[in-house]
Amino acid sequence: MANKVKGMLQIRRILQLLEESRSKRSISRDMGISRNTVDYYEQRVKVSGLTLAQLLLLKDAELAQFIYSCVTTQVSNSRQTAFDSKLNYYLKELTRTGVTRQLLWQEYILSNPEGYAYTQFCERLKQGQRLRTVVMHLDHQPGEKMEVDFAGKKLSYLDPIGKIRIECPVLICVLPFSGLTYVEALSDASQENVYNSLSRAFRYFSGVTQSVLSDNMRQYVIKNNRYEPTFNELAEQWSVHYNTTLTATRVVKPRDKATVEKHVHISYLRIFAPLRNTDFKSLDSLNIGIMDCLEKHNNTPMQHTKVSRWERFLAQEKSTLKPLPSNDFIYRKCINAKVQRNYHVILGEDMHQYSVPYIYVGKQVQIVYDHHEVEVFMDMQRIALHTRTTRRNGYSTKEEHMPEKHFRYKQTKGWDADYFLTQAGKVGNNTQSVIARLLGKNQFAEQTYNSCLGIFSLGKKYGNDRLESACKLAMTAPYTTYQIINNILKNNRDKDKISEPTISFPKHENIRGKEEYQ
Repeated sequence: MANKVKGMLQIRRILQLLEESRSKRSISRDMGISRNTVDYYEQRVKVSGLTLAQLLLLKDAELAQFIYSCVTTQVSNSRQTAFDSKLNYYLKELTRTGVTRQLLWQEYILSNPEGYAYTQFCERLKQGQRLRTVVMHLDHQPGEKMEVDFAGKKLSYLDPIGKIRIECPVLICVLPFSGLTYVEALSDASQENVYNSLSRAFRYFSGVTQSVLSDNMRQYVIKNNRYEPTFNELAEQWSVHYNTTLTATRVVKPRDKATVEKHVHISYLRIFAPLRNTDFKSLDSLNIGIMDCLEKHNNTPMQHTKVSRWERFLAQEKSTLKPLPSNDFIYRKCINAKVQRNYHVILGEDMHQYSVPYIYVGKQVQIVYDHHEVEVFMDMQRIALHTRTTRRNGYSTKEEHMPEKHFRYKQTKGWDADYFLTQAGKVGNNTQSVIARLLGKNQFAEQTYNSCLGIFSLGKKYGNDRLESACKLAMTAPYTTYQIINNILKNNRDKDKISEPTISFPKHENIRGKEEYQ
């Protein structure tokens, strides 16, 4: 029997010629087969127990049962059994650096001297690999997911200032159902850039898919797991903002996102190649060039459907997408910190300190911040809110976060002569005159601040009207102190009616009047 199994048409023709009583030599010559093959099929007819005419009336499937049913299946021998038991090990070892089929065969033949020769060993390895690379066709539903991946190659632009070429990673997002694609070059592959780009992809698609599928890239997953991968904090924030579900492929299983893998290759053909000889001067101009090629790609009719990706998206998928949120996603970072003894937490990125209520000194808190705000949380409760400032080694302190004695001390640091004169002017002119006299009494005005505070306290005790009257009386004295004004008020002297002094001169012959000076 020949190595290759004959088709049913050939078998039927052999049977017809045998029924005509043709010789095996002539059948061999006419059919282009060996006489051993003719002998084999003639023997199968005898074993079937049916005549040639009866066999020819059967359908192909029934005829095959009679022709091949009695074929003894080759029993797996000990060599095959030994090889099959080690097949998984051999295939795994082939993935390791430096391991070759020749090396594996040498190890195999040492432990199995009667085993397969090198050629058969390689053939069985190849067959084992083939069985593990079968693929499955997946039917994608409209609006179901967006697949995301970085291209293996990068695009670049020429910095006109430094005269150096800057390479940029390229992020590719695809809707598997319609094939609509979004491509963008990033300055780097940081988390902030990746999620801002994903947000722009949703804006490009004018909607949000049910889920987003990526591999286990570091900007996305912090702990790999086949069933429940752990996503980082930023990924969770982004998914909640857009009301979509994050999913990740199995580790080292790129075919789990076969659509975007295919479109990475397509992007090389439709975007990378057309832009290969263009010198861009900035990242923005590079992305403009990418968008021009991308629009051409999305509007090109697909080979099998004869409609473009945009046309299929607008007709069948756009209506299934969830609406975009009303506001853009804001990149917010989250770090843990300990409240220092000065009731501040340090934002290490800016080396700037922000205050919290002093009662939280020594507590562990969480700092959530973006470009504009810094929030501090304790047990999920916000305890402080500040406007972010990037002034390094600076402090942002709110008075309500300070202990009472610190607040009072801070107040004294803000006092000056103008402050006390302004406060005294609110009471009256006499009080302002007294304060001005006090401030000018010492060489250092700071030494009189307590006296000024004492005088203001008298206004709270006796009222500003009495204080104003007491100050008017005190101004008639050659000097003024807090104690003098306190005694005036305490003894109610400010309530006495003040009469203007009169001066009279006695008459005398030596005193001349004004008429003498006419």
